[in-house]
Amino acid sequence: QAFIRIYWIYSIFYIISSFTCKIKCILLIQFQVDTIRVVLKKELDMPIIEISDQNAKLDGGDVLFTGQEFFVGISEWTNEGGARAVAAAFPEYPCTPIKVKPQTLILGDLTNGVLQVPSPKKLKHFVTVGGPCLLCVGEGKEAQEVLKRMEREATFSYQTLTLPEDEAANVIYLNGTLVHRSAEEIPKSFQVFSNKINFTKNVNISQLAKTSCGLSSSCLLVSRLRVCRNL
Repeated sequence: QAFIRIYWIYSIFYIISSFTCKIKCILLIQFQVDTIRVVLKKELDMPIIEISDQNAKLDGGDVLFTGQEFFVGISEWTNEGGARAVAAAFPEYPCTPIKVKPQTLILGDLTNGVLQVPSPKKLKHFVTVGGPCLLCVGEGKEAQEVLKRMEREATFSYQTLTLPEDEAANVIYLNGTLVHRSAEEIPKSFQVFSNKINFTKNVNISQLAKTSCGLSSSCLLVSRLRVCRNL
């Protein structure tokens, strides 16, 4: 009975904490969206497509563009309405929703206060584009399950680079260069990149990664501007 009472206390605490965190995240995300909208429209003079569905949720960390098609993760942050919005905005590309299952709550010895509460993940935490027709993916169970769903639904075929650390899978491919995290952060995967890819650069984002999805959450890729502007 004591075990059951402790379990329910932890469960209630987890629910309340999650609800409070969601409210804070919603306010922060809305501020970020408003800021980025102003920069894209006024500073970069880029077209903006607004989502008309009031119930749609869409997070950039769940939108993966391979250069040939879109995959949209259905997660804590993005729903089917958000996936439909991406498909409507880019009708020339196939757009496939991919369910990103929440990780399982792990209960340890509650008498000693051991409770592992996994944070919700976005699609790009598990899989990103590492080059033309190349996907970088973590070797963890959840990452491999996501990859299998993508392979079943994909319109095109891709090669994969499997990495020992799931967090290493979040990379950026731009201008012919693969940017990944540093050796201090992903020592095992760093060796994989060094041995198999010859067009890489690395950057340490250990502090930024604590509150983000990784590299893809730390920048916004846009078309090259004719005139450089200070932002």
